[in-house]
Amino acid sequence: MPITEHPDGKAARREPNHYVTGPGGARDIDLRAFARDDMALHGRLLDCDGERLTFAPDLPANLDAADAIAERIKDTIDLWISARGIDAPPESRYEPAWQPPHHGGAPLELDGDRVRRVIWATGFVSDWSWVRLDAFDASGAPDHLRGITTVDGLSVLGLPWLHTWGSGRFAGIADDALHVADIAARVSAAAARSAPAC
Repeated sequence: MPITEHPDGKAARREPNHYVTGPGGARDIDLRAFARDDMALHGRLLDCDGERLTFAPDLPANLDAADAIAERIKDTIDLWISARGIDAPPESRYEPAWQPPHHGGAPLELDGDRVRRVIWATGFVSDWSWVRLDAFDASGAPDHLRGITTVDGLSVLGLPWLHTWGSGRFAGIADDALHVADIAARVSAAAARSAPAC
């Protein structure tokens, strides 16, 4: 599905990548089940002051949002199966394996010396501040159509939902690269044709 047909439009580019199976396949990556089995989950890291870590109280909301996205993906797959008349069992609805304890909305603190390993670290963002061209939208992301920006000669690749879900992955970037290279070749050929003879 190209981004131009996505129900969320360009907003899909801001969503996290979704990985629903672990090594070997056929099993879900379920953070709630990991927590049930003694993995410590926390909200967004707010501060690291000496030996003290402070986390936002947003873990419940983050888990609920992730679960909702997973259910939406499964609904989309079920609709695709149904539209093609494929005989397949319906996906059962997700039942949370664990609920985080309620902390009254206060930030949570943790002694840094209790941390032995960081298992999951997310939240990294792109920084385009070094590209000083008028090629970005109000959010600071490149303004483009399938990698071709509004600035002549400037293209982007490898971004989430550049064109499809696979655009930000090794499996899908080749198609986008071919498209950008084809456009660049056509623009270059057109410029050469219109250049005055010496």
